[in-house]
Order: sequence, then structure tokens, then C-alpha cells
Amino acid sequence: MPDTMETARRDTLLVVDDTPETLGFLTDTLDLAGFTVLIATDGESALRLVEQITPDLVLMDAVMPGLNGFDTCRRMKRNKMFAHLPVIFMTGLSDTENVIEGLAAGGVDYVTKPLVVDELLARIRVHLANARVAAGTRAALDATGRFLLATDRAGRLLWSTPKARQLLGELFPPGNESGASLPKSVMTQLMQLRSDGHSSQARLLLDVNGRKVEISVMSPIGPDELLFRLTELCTTADEIQLQQTLSLTSRESEVLLWISRGKANREIGEILAISPRTVNKHLEQIFVKLGVENRASAAARAVRTLAR
Repeated sequence: MPDTMETARRDTLLVVDDTPETLGFLTDTLDLAGFTVLIATDGESALRLVEQITPDLVLMDAVMPGLNGFDTCRRMKRNKMFAHLPVIFMTGLSDTENVIEGLAAGGVDYVTKPLVVDELLARIRVHLANARVAAGTRAALDATGRFLLATDRAGRLLWSTPKARQLLGELFPPGNESGASLPKSVMTQLMQLRSDGHSSQARLLLDVNGRKVEISVMSPIGPDELLFRLTELCTTADEIQLQQTLSLTSRESEVLLWISRGKANREIGEILAISPRTVNKHLEQIFVKLGVENRASAAARAVRTLAR
């Protein structure tokens, strides 16, 4: 019967350090702990290696000749493929400013030399588990075909689902290697929604060259990972179907459509650039034409109509 420890997938760790003694010690220690170990003796070599074989986690010496660990991590994180690759810095430096620089460069943790083996292994396993959860979450979201994106708390784009990436690419022509992103001004507004303490219902309405887009604030999915949903408010086909089938005016069909999608009068007013009172007037006419008494019944009628 095969040994399950041997047949199970071994996590791959990349150790980047310019000291032969440290490399030898870590290679032996990590191999005994059940990991596959790759090594690089400088930052440039590490960058070339990850392009060929993507590890599950990187142990990075902060102080190396040439390209130091912080700059190596920054360059690595510029590639969105490695945005969620956990990097743990190793160094004899323990000043607060060095810890902050390591985290700002994209690291997830920081251990000081001389290394304490049990502590190091515990940290590695925690960050590997966190990375697997994050990767599984993103894969599940990708599979749903949803328009979702995530940023860190500084407003940097971390990842987006394929649908969101396509929409972003159309609205904001790519100007960096990510292929799609949000302008700094938009990110600033989204971060303001968060910092103002808005609930998960907070949203931002954009008009980009005539295309209206709503960005909704969703619940955080990690301590430094904020989730947003994109919705393009372009529903001409649905509006026409409601208008023709239910004998509504163009504006009434617009209002009914957004009622069926759970929007309040205030939200509909913002989307359609009319006052909430005007929305309510249209809604009164919709009730009469549909022979219903409330918005719930009107919404249900719209849903049934669009489902045909």
C-alpha cells in the first residue's frame, strides 16, 4: 500500500539567501518537514526562477548584495500572477522600520535570525493554509462568472474575476501589466466609502464615456482584502422587453427594471438621474398599468416577464 505522505502533494518553498550556511540549514530542515525546496542565492536569480516554477511560498533574506529582498519582493509582486504568493522575510534586522518596509514590500510575515525552527515551520504552515483558502475563494468566484474585484486597504488592486477584468479593460484601457485596473481617482473614492464607515450597501456610480457602472462595497474577505462588485447599468434589451410586453413608457420600463433588481427609489433616481419623487410618480403609473398594488407585486411581474 503506498505511503500517503509520499503520494501526497508536497508544498514547494523557494529559499532566497546569499549565505551558504543558511541555505544548507534551511534545505535540510524544510526537506525533513516534508517540503520541496528550491534555492536562489540572489534576487535576480529568484525572479528568473519563479517565472519557470511558481512556488507555494517564498522565504526571503531581506539583506543581500545587489537586489535586496525588499526590492526583489516588490518586483515579484508587480506581476499579478504572484500577487498572492506569500513571502516571509528573514533577517537579523528587527527595527520597526525594517518590519514595516518588509510588509509594505508585499511580505506577509517577518522572522529574525537566528531562526527558531519550530516557530518558522508554524508560520510557514499558517501562511500556506491562508494562501490555499484565498486561492480557493478566488477560483470559486471566477467559476461563478461574477463581476468582482478585490483591493488591499491602501487601494491597490489585488485580483479580479475574468468578467470584471474584461469589463475594466473595456472601460479603462489597460495601462499596466495587470491588463485591467481602476484609475487612482476611482480607487480613492472607494477607499473613502470604506473609511467613512459605510455599510456593505455603499456604492459608487460612474459614467465612463456614456457607460454607467455601479461599484458596490461588499464584505471584506480577509484582514487586508476588500471585495467590490461591478454592475454595468446597461439593460436596453430588458427595458425594451418590459416596455413592449407590459405596454409601458420607456421611463416606466426603466424604473420597473430597477425595482425588480431590488433598488430603492433613491438608488433608481441616482441611476436614471431623476428625483426619488419622480421615481415614485412613475411607479404609481406602473401599478395602474399592471393592475398591482405594491412594488413587490410589480417586481414579481417584471421577473416573470423577463424569464419568458
